[in-house]
Amino acid sequence: MKQILIKIASATCLLAGALALSNCASGPVTQMNASSVDSKELAADSRTALNKLYKTNPAARRLGANAKGILVFPNVTKGGFIVGGMGGNGALIRNDGSIQDFYQTAGASYGLQAGVQQYGYALFLMDSQAFANINKSSGWEVGSSPSLVIVDKGKATSLTTTTVDAGTYAFFFNQRGLMGGLGLQGSKITRIRPSR
Repeated sequence: MKQILIKIASATCLLAGALALSNCASGPVTQMNASSVDSKELAADSRTALNKLYKTNPAARRLGANAKGILVFPNVTKGGFIVGGMGGNGALIRNDGSIQDFYQTAGASYGLQAGVQQYGYALFLMDSQAFANINKSSGWEVGSSPSLVIVDKGKATSLTTTTVDAGTYAFFFNQRGLMGGLGLQGSKITRIRPSR
C-alpha cells in the first residue's frame, strides 16, 4: 500500500512538471530544462535507442533510410492518476547522421488512468513539411497532426517505403512500468538549446 501511495505522489509531481512544461513551452521552464541537459549524453542515448529500435523492428530501419530526419526521445516518463503528464528530452538525427538539434516533449492528459511508466519513441519525419513542423516557434503539437501515423506491430508488418503515405511515423519502444496505453495526443515538442 505504501508503494502505491509513493507512486501516486510521484505521478502527481510528474503531472505538475509536465503541465508546466506544456504550458510554458518557450518560457523559463523550457530554458531551465535546457540548462540541465548534457547534449553529448543525450545525443549518445538517442543514437543507442535508434539502433536498438532498428534491431527489433525492420520497418523502422526501412523508413529511416528515407527519412529527412528522425526525432528520438530515448527516455520519456509518464504518470498519473485520473490526470496525467509526460515529459522527456530527445535529439534530431538528420539524414546525414549528424545531431545538431535537441528537443523536449511534454504533455498532459486526463481520463481513466493510473500508474507510472517509462518508454521511448521515435518520430520518422518523411517529408519537408514534417521536418519544418518541429521548429515552429510555439512548439509542435504532435497529437493534432493529421499526417501522424502511430506504427504498431500490425502496421509495421505491412509498412514498406512504397506504402508510406504520411509525413510522420511514430514508433514506441522500451516500454516499462504500470500504466496502460501509449499515445501522443496532448503532447508538444519544443526545441531546446542545451548549455553544455
